[in-house]
Amino acid sequence: MASHDNKEMILVAFLQASNCSNYTGSWRHPETESNFLDLAFYQNIATILEEGKFHLAFLDDRLAMPSRFGNTHETAVEHGIRTVKLDLVPIITAMGLATSHLGLGATYSTTYYSPFHVARLFASIDHFTKGRAVWNVVTSLNDSEAQNFGVSEHLPHDTRYDVADEFMSVVCKLWDSWEPEAMVADRETGRFADSTKVHRVDHSGLYFRSQGAFTVPQTPQGHPVIIQAGQSDRGRRFAARWGELLFVIYPTADGCRAYREDLRRRREASGRDPDSLKVAPAVYVVVGETEEIAQEKLAFIDSLANQTDSLVLLSEVFNYDFAHHPTDEPLSDETLESMTGLRGFLDRVVELSGTKNPSVDDFIRYSGRGTLSELPVFAGTPEQIVDQMESWYLSESCDGFVIAATHMPGAYVDFVQGVVPELQHRGLFRKDYIPGTLRDNLGFFNPPS
Repeated sequence: MASHDNKEMILVAFLQASNCSNYTGSWRHPETESNFLDLAFYQNIATILEEGKFHLAFLDDRLAMPSRFGNTHETAVEHGIRTVKLDLVPIITAMGLATSHLGLGATYSTTYYSPFHVARLFASIDHFTKGRAVWNVVTSLNDSEAQNFGVSEHLPHDTRYDVADEFMSVVCKLWDSWEPEAMVADRETGRFADSTKVHRVDHSGLYFRSQGAFTVPQTPQGHPVIIQAGQSDRGRRFAARWGELLFVIYPTADGCRAYREDLRRRREASGRDPDSLKVAPAVYVVVGETEEIAQEKLAFIDSLANQTDSLVLLSEVFNYDFAHHPTDEPLSDETLESMTGLRGFLDRVVELSGTKNPSVDDFIRYSGRGTLSELPVFAGTPEQIVDQMESWYLSESCDGFVIAATHMPGAYVDFVQGVVPELQHRGLFRKDYIPGTLRDNLGFFNPPS
């Protein structure tokens, strides 16, 4: 088990390019700004986060509107349940123009894009931001996403990870195909680059073929930082091989610690340094001048969620229509086996419910999907919140935190103005960025390949 000798945790912001934050009810909050279609909205958040010395911000994504519940998109549209999903690249580009140090991440699927496209995209962003690019690697979730790309059904769970393994291998080959000193750019001799240091990639695998030279020189980071969130057994195998910053959802510090220890063991067993992998659980933070004020804020925010939010998002994440069942009846083994979305999330529901056949009500309660209880909630004064963060961190349950917003941008303003100074005061968080790339600031020196 690694100790946190430097006592400086990682802070990550978890964003959506959407009408709401990760908390679906956030758009109903009276302090949520409504200009989410304006690049200035995201640039403002980026500057707030950089003021708070956050390591990075990344944007989550789905490649479809939630439409599995009742086999229609109408419920999601009527209730504003992650209905809007903007393209992430213009957003992180704009955020990069507004900042100088903040890492900038986008979610891209290994199922519906080509390795060359993704490799070129993130390599370009890494150059443009001088080494601040982050790729949140996902395999996508459901049939709605598949159908937007002309495919009738989403791939089975484990097959998606098999595809993703090969996808990552090709992407890394492309990123590594230009040696660091390949570019010469000698105007006097007319020599642009050393062709012996630019290598053709010839890959012919089970799922992908790529033959040719890559078109982007090696980037400041070598590889953009890789975020991953695999929690099923197959997902953990993938995360241990390719992930660097592991974004996870665990309701307790003990559960998160067990996950971290497991991933570090898997990493070490593969012959790599376990310290090259960091674990950061997602949490909501509600800050108040007093504990009473914080609890009042929390109760109000919690009231913004409803059952429809949960059912629509559960249907999306499990690729299964929860409208088929009365909410109080146990689901059959056959029904549970047919859920092809986040299997790790399903395992969590089964474990916490104490039954191998949970009902829809159990799914709502123990997943917390669409509610604040989906993530741990740290609520109170800045001192009380830091007490909770410190407890998780010093017990080696995590290496930092992914801060999700209950409303935007106010939740981040409260955190930066109230919580960050207290973290710094206790020596738990840095007071400034160090020179160099995001990878340097995170302590990641050897990219996966």
